[in-house]
Amino acid sequence: MSAPECKFQPALVTGANRGIGAAIATGLAHLGHPVAIGARSLSDADVLRRSLPGQSMSVVLDITDGASVRQAVTEVVDRFGGLGILVNNAGGHYDLNARASEVTDREALDALEINLLGAWRMVREAIPHMRAQRWGRIVNVSSRAGSFADSERNAPAYSISKAALNMLTVHIAAELRDSGVLVNACCPGWVRTDMGGTDADLSPADGADTPIWLATLPDDGPSGGFFAERSNTPW
Repeated sequence: MSAPECKFQPALVTGANRGIGAAIATGLAHLGHPVAIGARSLSDADVLRRSLPGQSMSVVLDITDGASVRQAVTEVVDRFGGLGILVNNAGGHYDLNARASEVTDREALDALEINLLGAWRMVREAIPHMRAQRWGRIVNVSSRAGSFADSERNAPAYSISKAALNMLTVHIAAELRDSGVLVNACCPGWVRTDMGGTDADLSPADGADTPIWLATLPDDGPSGGFFAERSNTPW
């Protein structure tokens, strides 16, 4: 059996009820992909779902809860018949202007739980479905704050957790080499969201451009990379 084409592959976007996640889900829906809007609140996800064209669904998803992650992926596969695109957008704990020497264990664990382990749980559940169809795209929404070359080092717990997410991207991409599944990380830029603030340079739609591009790469596209504005960016 030949591998399926990118066109109309079912997608699951985490943290998709607002901001960049909502823009990613919207963009994928307008390209024709069935889209699952992952959010902790079903009612929040439903607000976006009602505005999307084509097939879409709302799914309760708490990335810090393994049972919630398993249930969400099961619901998506049951509804859409598979899962071809996973965008790990959900994130948080932006400890701007904190000092690394003063970050508590609890604060560090919170950042890692949200920005690293949540994506790791999602990947574990998605991979078997992508392997089975020999096609998949995994996009980890990271940040230049997690880059050793580019980080301003002003949000320590957040930056360290995003650097760890980048390393997870490298490991999963290597594991899935030649499987038909491409895995990449990206920085969406400084976006006008609750986290980015109103002074940010980019709209959510601008920030969604690179994640959507990575989610719809052709079969000969890159894997194991870190991208911003559709270009390689330093780790």
